[in-house]
Amino acid sequence: MSATEFTLAALKRILFEGAGASEGVDLDGDILDVEFEALGYESLALLETGGRIEREFGITLDDSALTDARTPRALIDVVNGHLVPAPTA
Repeated sequence: MSATEFTLAALKRILFEGAGASEGVDLDGDILDVEFEALGYESLALLETGGRIEREFGITLDDSALTDARTPRALIDVVNGHLVPAPTA
């Protein structure tokens, strides 16, 4: 399945499905600029997240994409940069 936009809601769903949520972390709060490590997501959880994003959105992320994107906002921007916009009618 490919999509035209990767959203914070999609990222939160994929993070939760792949790695759950750390106790005391509110994914419903303002997390766009909070580093993944502070949210309780280590490199292994982010690798799983990257794999899920690739499969669900039909893209391939560069190896450095997940390590360079240290916040949800940065990862959303990277993923959206890989998505092909839907054709306009």
